[in-house]
Amino acid sequence: MPDDPAAPLREPPVRAVETTDGAAVLTLAGELDLFNAEEVRRGLADAIATGSGRIVVDLAEVEFIDSTALGTLVEARSALGDRELLLAAPQPEPRRALRVSGLDRHLAVHDSVAAALAS
Repeated sequence: MPDDPAAPLREPPVRAVETTDGAAVLTLAGELDLFNAEEVRRGLADAIATGSGRIVVDLAEVEFIDSTALGTLVEARSALGDRELLLAAPQPEPRRALRVSGLDRHLAVHDSVAAALAS
């Protein structure tokens, strides 16, 4: 039980950071929002710290993403310089958020991690 009774009882959003095929793959899950944006930010920083030329953010298990979490993606993209940030496998709700925010026009969105790695 968390110390703060008002804290949401949710799994951490960062499931893994792995390197493969010259890319760092950050796997996220659940709801990405104001309450866990700092954890997402740290996961992105860990992926960036690998020094890989490409960062793939696996969104296959993400059910919801709010504007705060979208902002962490924008921050990460800015921190990468000439390296790539690729989004993979967003479900319908996160895909809609990317489209409505216009981020799908600024970040590469792929249907799967394999497709992102092959790009």
